[in-house]
Amino acid sequence: QVQLVESGGGLVQAGGSLTLSCAASGFRFSEHAMGWFRQASGKQRELVAAISARGTHFSDFYHRDSVKGRFSISRDNVKNESYLRMNNLTPDDTAVYYCARTKGPDITGDHSEYDIWGQGTQVTVSS
Repeated sequence: QVQLVESGGGLVQAGGSLTLSCAASGFRFSEHAMGWFRQASGKQRELVAAISARGTHFSDFYHRDSVKGRFSISRDNVKNESYLRMNNLTPDDTAVYYCARTKGPDITGDHSEYDIWGQGTQVTVSS
């Protein structure tokens, strides 16, 4: 069964940190780029960060401008996991966070290229 399971969300004070994990199973994890999305209440889903299948070159990473310098995406192709390290969190980061798999090995901002999604994990940042 192909699936993605997120964990690590929770309630944190502004300025705090969280690390989200995404455990993949049922497919060749090392052959797919991965992305982390978020959707705040009443807002559209947005791509937060993405990492290519290899995740070793600077061009293999994407972080949206609002999280650059604070969030960092990574992956472990042995453990079949992806991570989103989030530092210096603000209330604007409050959202449900989802990990998703792309159809191929390269990072993309096209949401239609992400074909497998996790169930999401809530991140709430209090002021």
